[in-house]
Amino acid sequence: MYKIMLADDEGIVIDSLKFIIQKEFGDECQVEFAKTGRNVIELAETFRPDIAIMDIQMPGINGIDAMREIRKTNDKVIFIVMSAYDKFDYAKEAMKLGSIEYITKPMERTRIISAIKKAMNMVQEERNRRSNDLIIKEKLETVIPILENGLIYNILFHEYFDEDIENYKTMLGLTSENAYMMLLVSGDAKEGNHMTNALGSSVKLQQNYKEIREYIKLYFNGIVGSVMSNKIAVLIPCDYDEMDYTERVAVITSAREMIKKLSKITDIAFRVGIGKVKPLARMDNSYREAVNALLITTNTVAHADDLPIGCDFQGEYPIDLELKLFEEIEKGRTDTALSVAKDFFEWIKTKNIMDARLKILEFVLRAETIAYENGLTYNIEDRRDYLPKVMQAPDAASLWEWFRERIIFSSTSVADKKAESTYDVVEASKKYIEANYTKNITLDDLSMAVNISSYYLSRIFKENTGENFIDYLTRLRIERAKELLATTQYSMKEIGVMSGYPDSNYFSKTFKKNVGVTPTEYREGM
Repeated sequence: MYKIMLADDEGIVIDSLKFIIQKEFGDECQVEFAKTGRNVIELAETFRPDIAIMDIQMPGINGIDAMREIRKTNDKVIFIVMSAYDKFDYAKEAMKLGSIEYITKPMERTRIISAIKKAMNMVQEERNRRSNDLIIKEKLETVIPILENGLIYNILFHEYFDEDIENYKTMLGLTSENAYMMLLVSGDAKEGNHMTNALGSSVKLQQNYKEIREYIKLYFNGIVGSVMSNKIAVLIPCDYDEMDYTERVAVITSAREMIKKLSKITDIAFRVGIGKVKPLARMDNSYREAVNALLITTNTVAHADDLPIGCDFQGEYPIDLELKLFEEIEKGRTDTALSVAKDFFEWIKTKNIMDARLKILEFVLRAETIAYENGLTYNIEDRRDYLPKVMQAPDAASLWEWFRERIIFSSTSVADKKAESTYDVVEASKKYIEANYTKNITLDDLSMAVNISSYYLSRIFKENTGENFIDYLTRLRIERAKELLATTQYSMKEIGVMSGYPDSNYFSKTFKKNVGVTPTEYREGM
């Protein structure tokens, strides 16, 4: 249905236009008309036309001025202008206001119909565009919560590659390098520093999740995770390195107002813990601070900056270097870990020699602990000479050499164990595919078989084989089909089934896509 408004002071013109439209377009159009400029403007506000056929000369407000007023409230209306005057100035002004045609009277029926059809096409294109926009928006409403939960999950549980976090940031439009974590904990009521009936409230939390998520977004422009037991984690990006007192008060106030509103609409009680501002890569620390803030206080809203949580460092201690060093060791990136270790050593060697020795020993033990946790075999006798070596090092160069050696050992051990583990998983995956390629197997089936997440498996499989799961499976099936075509007399349907393609049409299509000829042509060529 198209809404068409006619504006002309001559009744015969109105009747002629209505007749032409009715005869040509029938029930496709709803037509209204007005005979003065003022009435046209008022009608446009209530009727909201898609197309307006306007006369220039009308009593009172002229057609051009009426178009200007209509355009203020309806930026989508399409104008077709009629006039008894073939004046360039009129036509130029009409075009500025969005007119697609300037028709001089007396009107030609074919030209009127052509102009209306053109306007209808433009209206339909706009409707299609808006419909597509709504479809995309609807899909985003489904996809964005998944992306947001994926980002929080990966950051908190360290199940990611660095480029993955960058991809999440791009898809979510996240530009800030810093953020802080907020934790909502639910229950029937607050009792001391914990919530009662955590299990029961987790069900209610899940049932009301969509509405809760919307309210969190209303108060905090954050990344909202899914329900974990009776908890919801929220990552809130920010452009500052540290939250000052004024900002902290504002955040706490907003959190109180938010959970008061949530409790009212969901009948669930909430507490909120807020961690300190940190780089995105350290959101797990901010999350732990949010958890601890709720554990050591009975407040409904607790901020880590207001509580004795974490370690303060006196003077200019390079905590960033310390954190970076162990992050790199944990990832098995030896060159980067060694570079950071060197920077830290250059700082510590300027301090008291005993302090330097003890700190280096502490770092070596921590680094090796990471290696042991990643699968390195522990032998208590291996560390027997550590203390004497540190204490007897004659100078800074000797101490650095020993420190360097142990950092390389720890980091490469982590890298080797990760590679070994990855190799084992990929080999197990290949064996599973080879044993089950005739079945309708999926990446999820494979991930369950080798007992790691499908996301992580997809990454390491591609990195180690050069192919993703589907390409590897397809290649294996096609190679088997080629072998059967060349060495047996089975029918095409039988070979398709034996190669993992029970649908013979799909088998033929896939075979030709990968080989360049159909299975029949391949056999004949053999």
